[in-house]
Formats: sequence, structure tokens, C-alpha cells
Amino acid sequence: MSVLKVTKDNFNDLKNSDKTVLLDFYADWCGPCRMVGPIIDEIAQENPDILVGKINVDEQQELASLFSVMSIPTLVVMRNGEIVAKSMGAKPKAAIMALIES
Repeated sequence: MSVLKVTKDNFNDLKNSDKTVLLDFYADWCGPCRMVGPIIDEIAQENPDILVGKINVDEQQELASLFSVMSIPTLVVMRNGEIVAKSMGAKPKAAIMALIES
């Protein structure tokens, strides 16, 4: 499955999904975000049972505020509309998968 560009307009559809949701809060100018981006894309391709969304914090400040994002990249895992895990900073693929599976 491809990565979804998440905005405040489509966020509720994602939030209410039956699937596990992985959200990547990023900015285009952020070096660590650019390192994590390809890993997030790979996870989305390899795991069709997970909804993966990217949220540009510069464009979606309301969503960044809703999730109390203070630094980027921030990864959030949600199940049944609830946050079950949150991590800040660049992480290797294994650490991101462990976060999803927690």
C-alpha cells in the first residue's frame, strides 16, 4: 500500500480505520526526516495491513499540535483511534517495526 498524505480533512477517515495506523510527522527541510522517509515508504509497501500516513508539520500545524509534536521526525502508532506508541527522532527500520508491533 502506498503512503497517504494526511491532512486535517482526511485525518478522521484514517483515525477511524480498523487497521493499525503509522503516522510520520515530518518537514521537507528536516535532515533526519529525509533519512526516515524511505524507510517509512518501504514499511508501507511491505505491510499492506498497516495504514501509513505522512503529515507535513509546516502544512498541518493543527494536527502537529493535536499530537503534541515538539520535534521531528515523530512517529505515532494508533489502533482503534487511540495512540499506542510514540517515538521522536530518526530510527532504523527494525526499531520502527518494533514500535508498530508494540
